[in-house]
Amino acid sequence: MPVTDSAIEKIKAMIVSGELRPGSRLPKEADLAERLGLSRNSLREAVKALSLIRVLDVRQGDGTYVTSLEPNLLLDALGFVVDFHQDDSVLEFLEVRRILEPAAAAMAARVMPDEDIAALGEVLESLRDDAPLQELIDNDLEFHHRIAAGSGNTVLCSLVDGLSGPTARARIWRGLTEEGAVDRTRQQHRAILDAIAHRRPDVAHAWATVHVAGVEQWLRDTLGAAGSSLG
Repeated sequence: MPVTDSAIEKIKAMIVSGELRPGSRLPKEADLAERLGLSRNSLREAVKALSLIRVLDVRQGDGTYVTSLEPNLLLDALGFVVDFHQDDSVLEFLEVRRILEPAAAAMAARVMPDEDIAALGEVLESLRDDAPLQELIDNDLEFHHRIAAGSGNTVLCSLVDGLSGPTARARIWRGLTEEGAVDRTRQQHRAILDAIAHRRPDVAHAWATVHVAGVEQWLRDTLGAAGSSLG
């Protein structure tokens, strides 16, 4: 195992064991390097890597701390990873969305507080009929985020957020090229909201599946057509 990877594993073990808890300050560099049997340079590289994925927080002049380790913080890197993938790979992310988002909608229909459901309705009502495409996409992202948050599961919410934003490019492309896509999206959003408001998890699950599957199938067909024309 490369030295830096070994250093990362040793720090990780301290966190997993509970020796270092969220918010804890790491021992001084020299003391920690000696204790873990590492060079100070290897320790620095490990700290740098763990800070990039939001496990550690390096504060200049103060020291290095374990972050809160909240799921939304640790899963931040997911969107960064998705951004590097091309359209054919985005299909796989949309497939995952098709699994996760209906589950989130069904959970929201069971547990989402009434005031949050009302606020979700306000998100839809705030969208103007003549809104530009980017405003439509922003509204879409906010709608899906609120439903995921309404599921009451922070890990699920973080995963949905991580997958939803980067796949927005496919939705923009669809909105520009497929006739009726925007109106259909708004109708499906309304159907999902109504199912949540009426506490019908099965219906919310079904509409959310239709909603995400529509984008996925459109992209699959579009890429297939492009491939055929090139062939």
